[in-house]
Amino acid sequence: MTVSLAHERALWDAGARVVAGIDEVGRGALAGPVSVGVVAVAACDAWPQGLADSKQLTPAQREALCPILADFGVARAVGHASAAEIDAVGIVAALRMAALRALAVVGAVDAVILDGKHDWLTVAPSLVDLDPEPTPPVTMVIKGDTLCASVAAASVLAKVERDALMRSAHEAHPDYGWESNKGYGAAGHLAAIRRLGPTQLHRRSWSLPTAQ
Repeated sequence: MTVSLAHERALWDAGARVVAGIDEVGRGALAGPVSVGVVAVAACDAWPQGLADSKQLTPAQREALCPILADFGVARAVGHASAAEIDAVGIVAALRMAALRALAVVGAVDAVILDGKHDWLTVAPSLVDLDPEPTPPVTMVIKGDTLCASVAAASVLAKVERDALMRSAHEAHPDYGWESNKGYGAAGHLAAIRRLGPTQLHRRSWSLPTAQ
């Protein structure tokens, strides 16, 4: 499936000057941060050749795209929420926290395209008093990371940056295999948790294996 700017163009035509594509990486991991990429685009007709959802690309292809993505759109950033923050506020609030950090770097946008069918960026009306940070109007696009150029770009940037963080963390905790599993529940990672227990980078509020 080839990405396009069709969904972005519909928002531009509706009056949005800058549209931000947003995608997350690391939501289901047992260790490490959750990372949210944001790529803001103004009206344009082209996107980098070879751009696709990060899951459809090899690590080498993702790395090669990153310098090219530096010139795609008007701004881009990746925000993170740590394992400790995930434990403190829950994964949905942590996703929003990471996205707001990235949006603060990107600057003002008029509309957001969010991958999937669950809007985790917009706060429920009942919670506005507790979390009043405003967000732009959100358009949900199922499989947005395979359809929307801005969302695909966000997914690539977030994946590359989070993978780099996990490779760095691997150097301090080599027994957990984060260099290859990136904090997800691979068999070797689960076995290491049972053998050694969790580190400060594990999401301790999650159902981790019991240390033996």
